[in-house]
Amino acid sequence: MERGTTPAAFVFSGHPLSKMSWDYFGFSSIRSNARTNSSTVAVNNPADISVIVIYFLVVLGVGIWAMVRTNRATVGGFFLAGRSMVWWPIGASLFASNIGSGHFVGIAGTAAAGGIATGGFEWNALIVVVILGWLFVPIYIKAGVVTMPEYLMKRFGGQRIRIYLSVLSLFLYVFTKISADMFSGAIFINLALGLNIYLAVILLLMITALYTVTGGLAAVIYTDTLQTIIMVVGSFILMGFAFNEVQGYENFQKLYMEAIPAITGNASENCYTPRPDSFHIFRNAITGDLPWPGLVFGLTIQATWYWCTDQVIVQRCLSGKNLSHVKAGCILCGYLKLLPMFLMVFPGMISRILYTDVVACVDPAECEKLCGASVGCTNVAYAKLVLELMPNGLRGLMLSVMMASLMSSLTSIFNSASTLFTMDIYTKVRRSANERELMIAGRVFILVLIGVSIAWIPVVQSAQSGQLFDYIQSITSYLTPPIAALFILAIFCKRVNESGAFWGLAIGLVIGLSRMIAEFAFGTGSCVVPSNCPTIICGVHYLYFGIILFVISCIIILAVSLMTKPIDDKHLYRLCWSLRNETEERVDIEQDDWVDTKESNMEIEEPEEEPGFCKKAVLCFCGLEQQTGPELSADEQAALQKKLTDTTEHPLWRNVVNANAIILLCVAVFCHGFFA
Repeated sequence: MERGTTPAAFVFSGHPLSKMSWDYFGFSSIRSNARTNSSTVAVNNPADISVIVIYFLVVLGVGIWAMVRTNRATVGGFFLAGRSMVWWPIGASLFASNIGSGHFVGIAGTAAAGGIATGGFEWNALIVVVILGWLFVPIYIKAGVVTMPEYLMKRFGGQRIRIYLSVLSLFLYVFTKISADMFSGAIFINLALGLNIYLAVILLLMITALYTVTGGLAAVIYTDTLQTIIMVVGSFILMGFAFNEVQGYENFQKLYMEAIPAITGNASENCYTPRPDSFHIFRNAITGDLPWPGLVFGLTIQATWYWCTDQVIVQRCLSGKNLSHVKAGCILCGYLKLLPMFLMVFPGMISRILYTDVVACVDPAECEKLCGASVGCTNVAYAKLVLELMPNGLRGLMLSVMMASLMSSLTSIFNSASTLFTMDIYTKVRRSANERELMIAGRVFILVLIGVSIAWIPVVQSAQSGQLFDYIQSITSYLTPPIAALFILAIFCKRVNESGAFWGLAIGLVIGLSRMIAEFAFGTGSCVVPSNCPTIICGVHYLYFGIILFVISCIIILAVSLMTKPIDDKHLYRLCWSLRNETEERVDIEQDDWVDTKESNMEIEEPEEEPGFCKKAVLCFCGLEQQTGPELSADEQAALQKKLTDTTEHPLWRNVVNANAIILLCVAVFCHGFFA
């Protein structure tokens, strides 16, 4: 198989789980290597420690400030920040939620191995965020939904699609997003501090959970904004140091093509020499490690699922004060997504130049000795650069950047996973739960998710090898194209019904799991030790597989829908594009499970005892101390609902954001063309 075309080698064959888990448990090989190069742990000086401590104090301060100033006692306040967010925190939070420590480690590592093409994954988002703000979010707002499964329930009726999407989303959160961020964060923590992985991860999780559990989405968005500033500033400083070492871009290109490790073992030449097309984004459609049709079309399918239908991203947009603020936030996020090519891809490649024998290592025995992973050490590229190149103080800042990216991703995932569980699963069990109970259930579920995440760490450590970023993208290609197909057809084709939607999702999932399980069973191999997975199963590049799976899912959804009864228009008002401006009252196909039973409870409600000091403090901390507010009349409730589903824009600001969207698309085309 082509080098770089496979994700990570799920080293179950040839590498016993127990041995890999034991090696990775303490990152013993990495840590001993770090100590061999320097007699002390990398971050052990007052300047670095002071910067890290100040960072954590500031982040906690911002989180507590957001926690105190927002209403966290209602579903809208906790999960959607009361729809009060303006454009710049939305854009910053979109970027910070997307860029986790998995990006710094994974993108830099994949770039060190294969060149700049991995930057195309980031630049594709410049186009898709415009699609999000202009096509998808208006429908979600008009539909008046909190979660994506809730939208599908309103659109199609029934419960099976809503439950399917909720469970699959939680599955993807744990096994790709949380696991990848945990793994990459552990690389930095162990290299920098030598802490036991479990101690480090538990401390981080406790801090991130603290303001996610207590503050809700508003606290997450405000802290994400701070983390974005820290990430960008710190990464720019590191980029400056890195380019100074290689003396400019032209010399960087020349030196990268000469970065060949001293020890190559029995590996063939193409396994350790840089690719001839390392400085091109668009690569050969057949022999390229990231073929250009896959990068243009296959990646766009993945990106549509991630940016336009994933709860983590869409939830930030639904918190916007109005549609113009949402669109402006999407544009800001698009411009920020220009940066990873310069802040992660190029530094990862420079790390290969400066530390060739470690980062570009190819001999399994040598790699095992250097970084504890026999298939290669590209994942340590960014961490190596930070710890070896940065002076005291700035090294602490960059470690803070890693913690910022890890924490911002985890807080976003925890909050969105909590929303999915509370609104789409818990309400099935407790149909009569009041808002207070839902708030408690959402916070408790975050704690459960943390427990699952910690328990999953040994499996992640044993499974992650090779290129982390490709692993994330490949799993996404196997599981998400049917979801992208369903949402696109649900919004733009009103003829699609529940039967077509369900069978498209079900058959698509079976096909995707077949490919994923085959790679688990056979292993994806490496350039030195190729996988023995049959070509008919694993020979198709994962981006091409995503295109095929998307087309099959669309055909099944449309075919089954056309053979079954259509949904009446009265059930689809403001749920699909052609009926988005209808003002008639929509008749829901099926009533929502959760109904606030406040009114019925009031009749039998007895006076509550005054809570003690401890209970009062806990309730205040969790935002549950507020008593029942004044009852709204039917007219007042209707007015509030109209405000929450309003997509009108001031003509001036609508024109401003539209013009900026066109400029952003032009920038995207230019960047792709320049590096094509």
